[in-house]
Amino acid sequence: MGANEAGLWRRLSAGLVRTASRLGDGIAHLGRRRLDKATLQALEDLLIQADLGTVTAEKIVAAVGRARPAHELGEDEIKSLVAREIETVLSPVEKHFSVDASKKPFVVLGVGVNGSGKTTTLGKLAARLQADGHSVMLAAADTFRAAAIDQLVLWGKRVNAPVVAKAPGADPAGVAFEALERARAERSDILLIDTAGRLQNKAALMGELEKINRVIKKLDDTAPHAVLLVLDATVGQNALSQAEVFAKVAGVTGIVLAKLDGTAKGGILVALAARFGLPVHFVGIGETVADLAPFEARAFSRAIVGLADSAAS
Repeated sequence: MGANEAGLWRRLSAGLVRTASRLGDGIAHLGRRRLDKATLQALEDLLIQADLGTVTAEKIVAAVGRARPAHELGEDEIKSLVAREIETVLSPVEKHFSVDASKKPFVVLGVGVNGSGKTTTLGKLAARLQADGHSVMLAAADTFRAAAIDQLVLWGKRVNAPVVAKAPGADPAGVAFEALERARAERSDILLIDTAGRLQNKAALMGELEKINRVIKKLDDTAPHAVLLVLDATVGQNALSQAEVFAKVAGVTGIVLAKLDGTAKGGILVALAARFGLPVHFVGIGETVADLAPFEARAFSRAIVGLADSAAS
């Protein structure tokens, strides 16, 4: 395991400690045994408790059952089998976030319900992109919440990125349009636009996002170039319904799963991958910029079941 991979594994393990504790401790309590019908049912129950969902849990356990050896298995052997099948589900959605340099600025819409961690995620993403050598501008188009505007302005100061913001209640599309005009004028590489997430009013949400898309296309008919859906891992199965709505109304191109460090149900990412197949770019596993980690299916799969570092190498 290289230094970068080892560092990512350690951060994932720390961020997923609650989920890993639930799954890992549950597997440890099974003891050394054959993977008989009772053991497989116990494994399925553990996966469902970690929010992988009934259908996904059934498929993973069925695959584990087909692969089972005849001899008794120890804790790490069972974990490795489960991790391998989880990785099979997750590998197709592992896709690192990339910026098309031919699009300048590369326009990214951040979408998600209020409280999902969307604004914080965009701030962290701005810091990551700047560290990679890109110039970044932020736009506070979630104008319905003064706190969202203030938070994005604070992130702009923290990462030394310009922020286009207006008073609460301003037209979100107008903010997005002005931000794109300014980003073009200042030749920014990337424009990150924070949007509102009023899921309780789907018609308003759809209308607002459609308007933002319409006005920015007046300046660049290829924009937005990416639409990132930020989901809160702590809401468990509710993340599935959120993903369904935003995939329909916002043209989501990729997912960021935030707040994994605050939940014992990190398996929701596996359920999301199985159901929607949308690319997963990042996972949020802590409060610092470094804790917005690029998604790695293999590292995630092993961390979620609590495999030791040596077992993941």
